[in-house]
Amino acid sequence: MRILQKIAAWGALAAAIGVVFLFAMPTYRQGEASIAGTTARDFSMDIGGKPGHLTDLKGKVVVLNFWATWCPPCVEETPALNHLQKHIEARGGVILGVAADEDPEAYEKFLREQGVIFPTYRDPLTRDNHSPIAQSYGTSMYPETYVIDRHGKIARKFIGFQQWDSPDMLAYFDAILGQS
Repeated sequence: MRILQKIAAWGALAAAIGVVFLFAMPTYRQGEASIAGTTARDFSMDIGGKPGHLTDLKGKVVVLNFWATWCPPCVEETPALNHLQKHIEARGGVILGVAADEDPEAYEKFLREQGVIFPTYRDPLTRDNHSPIAQSYGTSMYPETYVIDRHGKIARKFIGFQQWDSPDMLAYFDAILGQS
């Protein structure tokens, strides 16, 4: 009888951990209410020594990617983001990375070592691995990406690692870049 109680207690604990794990997974969050059609939140940034705002990119399709150098999935998707940038830039698309990195040297080193070709901005107000800009979008984990159409409206949100240069993803961007 005592052994059955222990097995039941361990089983209940395992089930509880499984439920917590399920709700924490990015794929579960894919079921969040759609934000498609809402206006992307503007923010100021500095890229290449030039101050600007997200709204300066209106008229382009913007792939707003929240990432960090300390995030393994972010590191893993960087080469595919570089490839996607090459694919979309001639047709009015741009990837804009916003990094949740507190250490500017680690950020700069990462950009050099990974050969990042798309514009990026390190949020200088990042604390405890959380970027206030990302948080204003509701981002709590990295990577998280928002596709913003030419009118400044959010077209789609991607949570977690994506294979940005897959045939399906490239076809998606071909379609959205073809819209006016």
